[in-house]
Amino acid sequence: MIDKEMIIAYDLGTGGIKASLFDLNGASHGDVFSQYDVTYTGSDFHEQAPEAWYDGICSTTRQLLQKSGINPLRVVGLSISGHSLGVVPVSHDGTLLRSMTPIWSDTRAKQQTKAFFAQVPYAEWYTKTGNGFPAECYSVFKIMWYRDNEPALYQNTFKILGSKDYCNYRLTGIMVTDYSYASGSGVYNLLQNRYNEDYLRVSGIRRELLPELVHSHDVIGTLTAEAAMTLGLSPNVKVVAGGVDNSCMALGARGIENGRAYISLGSSSWIAVVSETPLVDIEKKPFVFAHVIDGMYASATSIFAAGSSFRWVRDVLCPDLVQQEKNGEIRDAYVEMESLAALSPVGSNNLQFNPSLAGGAMIERSKNIVGGFVGLQLSHTRSDMIRASLEGITFNLWYAMTVLKSCGVSVPELLMVGGGAKSPFWRQMFADTFNMKVIKTSVDQNAASLGAAALAAYGLGYWNNYTPIDKAHRLENVSEPNKELTDLYRRHYDVSRYIAEWLAETGDKLTYGV
Repeated sequence: MIDKEMIIAYDLGTGGIKASLFDLNGASHGDVFSQYDVTYTGSDFHEQAPEAWYDGICSTTRQLLQKSGINPLRVVGLSISGHSLGVVPVSHDGTLLRSMTPIWSDTRAKQQTKAFFAQVPYAEWYTKTGNGFPAECYSVFKIMWYRDNEPALYQNTFKILGSKDYCNYRLTGIMVTDYSYASGSGVYNLLQNRYNEDYLRVSGIRRELLPELVHSHDVIGTLTAEAAMTLGLSPNVKVVAGGVDNSCMALGARGIENGRAYISLGSSSWIAVVSETPLVDIEKKPFVFAHVIDGMYASATSIFAAGSSFRWVRDVLCPDLVQQEKNGEIRDAYVEMESLAALSPVGSNNLQFNPSLAGGAMIERSKNIVGGFVGLQLSHTRSDMIRASLEGITFNLWYAMTVLKSCGVSVPELLMVGGGAKSPFWRQMFADTFNMKVIKTSVDQNAASLGAAALAAYGLGYWNNYTPIDKAHRLENVSEPNKELTDLYRRHYDVSRYIAEWLAETGDKLTYGV
């Protein structure tokens, strides 16, 4: 039975936005997705249009209401999970001052990071902030870039808002952020739960540019009359602050207790653990966000190109399957690729693939590491290459897991979410390589959306705690490890780490010259 009241949760991602309708039991009743683009004006410049985010919220909401057929008056709350490290400049009257703004992966602020770390020891900064991406990705350095390169814009800026915070402003007229999103600012002290005044002073950034902090579950306001009309909702709908995508996904992936872990297998991929203390390690640099649950943290290690590497393999090696899918001759090119991969043995006939096609995450020896196939011979087939790509992504994520384990994390089983979770073949490969149970539930690709919906349910007083999230996950499959295959996979994994070291060195030489 569907509860009378409903919540709309938004998963504001890099590739598009998904609006999902949830009842008060945390069950999904449909979703609508709208794509938008990333503009690459240079190797370091990665930008999106904030108006595209808000337009996506408006269009997907209207479509969702039409698709579901529900009475809009049943919608009582909205909540957004937003991609991190956004820097949207707005004037005092809320005017957007830059039509395109840097997203999380933008690394233009290299000079600004050098200036900052000339005064602040990097190890101290990382330990306090948990900011384990390349430093130039973090918000404060992008704001410094605005100041140094676009001084007129900087002077006219009233607030710098994150992705979901800009959308919340458009919905409510309120400019705030939550603790989880602020923890990616580059000037946030994880243990003290506040902006670090010393880091702000060194950066030279005006404190008032940063929005005030609220809890992720706090109701920040109701829809403005204009927003309500555009969305097709009542102006009485309440908007909850929401959170950064990593932390919303952690919540939606059952991350409500200390020590719970999950793996997100999407375009990029990470393994995250929820804990009562941040997991920081100056050598391997797990990245940490404040959790949307007060007093907890979501710590993770990642690889930058997981599903995107497999998509590259699909597009380059399997264009015939892509065309057959377009023609309706096959249901899914990826499913056909997995059938081909199954024809190759474990180890892909001694062919290795490294998926560092987007450079190296912080766990690698060098950010310049390059990807590729290693060990190719005339005897190798397309099946070998497809399986090697799946194994290479799995091996890199096992390495990411070993980094978390070195920080004292014990993970008995792993919940898998994201697009890759749909593949039984791949889930079994993970179970065998990791030597642990891999769990698939009904939540699948909706973890971030469920997390955002849970914040609204809690913030609006319908939930007393977050335990209903466990009930929202219906178990669909458990992949049990095969010990014999684990030993075999681990031997090939050892070779993959040797190759990774070589590819890191090769990448440095390609970047800086021999």
